[in-house]
Amino acid sequence: QVQLVESGGGLVQPGGSLRLSCAASGFNFGRFYLRWLRQAPGKERELVASIASTGVAYTSDFAKGRFTISRDNDKYTLYLQMNNLKPEDTAVYYCNARMMPQFDYWGQGIQVTVSS
Repeated sequence: QVQLVESGGGLVQPGGSLRLSCAASGFNFGRFYLRWLRQAPGKERELVASIASTGVAYTSDFAKGRFTISRDNDKYTLYLQMNNLKPEDTAVYYCNARMMPQFDYWGQGIQVTVSS
């Protein structure tokens, strides 16, 4: 059974940090393209960062210099280190694993709230 389980979210003050984790099981994690996306209330889901099976990473402009995506294939875990968080980073964050066109797996999402 395929599972993606996010953890590490919560409430943080502006300027603070969080590290999200996404624990995977049930598929060959190391071969998949992995992404973090987020969705704020009233907005469309947007890409935060992605990382290929080769380790090559992409970070969206709004996250550059603040967020870092990484993966540990031995631990079947995807990470998102988020520093200098801003109120506009408040959203539900989702991890995604895909090997298109056949496989596209999603976590249930985790809330990140940045507020003083």
